[in-house]
Amino acid sequence: MMGWWEEQIRRADQLAVQSSGSTELLTFYAQLLRAQSEVYEFLRSRKDWLPSGDIEQDVPVILGALPRLLKKVETYGPETLAAEAHDLLEKDADTINEMLIRYWRNPSDIQFFAKAFLQPYGRWLVDAGARIPARAFTDSERRCPFCGGNPQVTCLKSKEANAESGNRELICSTCLSTWEFRRVVCANCGEERPSKLGYFHTPEYDHVRIEACDTCKYYIKGVDLTRLGFAVPLVDEVAAAPLDVWAREHGYVKIELNLVGL
Repeated sequence: MMGWWEEQIRRADQLAVQSSGSTELLTFYAQLLRAQSEVYEFLRSRKDWLPSGDIEQDVPVILGALPRLLKKVETYGPETLAAEAHDLLEKDADTINEMLIRYWRNPSDIQFFAKAFLQPYGRWLVDAGARIPARAFTDSERRCPFCGGNPQVTCLKSKEANAESGNRELICSTCLSTWEFRRVVCANCGEERPSKLGYFHTPEYDHVRIEACDTCKYYIKGVDLTRLGFAVPLVDEVAAAPLDVWAREHGYVKIELNLVGL
């Protein structure tokens, strides 16, 4: 189970050395992934405890892992986040509980700390086979079937050794699980007309592209594992940060900001 986190960290370390334009982002993201891995291991290794899937029941346990993530951000994060992490370390448990419960019930990509901390919790819910009580989210193929979260990134992968094109999957921004999704359709509004769907990539990031919709004006980044099989979608999406700049300049809004705010 820890192999998944190790793969993310290894790729972030690798790209931090190779990337010329996103080194600082990737260096921080690698440290954040280490902190998330520690949170996940804290939850996984709890004796005589499995998550219920009910955030109010689980939060007293998972709260014990929060200081390690906050200290990592305080040490390695940009100045603003480091200062906020320091302040949160001084907050009382009730305030933190409220923040986490509020986020889990209504996720927002601008709530960095809640999102960063609860991603490992969500991942452990999936791996532990837990069930989440009924939540008020839209029943849509474009939302995570496990937790209802927004997609963070899409990926194409071949499921057959000789396949020439890949199957499309979405990766959840809340619990980090994946689900299959149709190839030519907007991940935000469901637009299917090819004339309304645009794609942009550069030779520098040949396996990553912008997938934009001219109907809703939203976009998501896609990582093509049929082009680069050892890519790690969540990390390579961060590394291709200049593509986000292009998308914003052309009037598109990202479906879900990643943990480095892009």
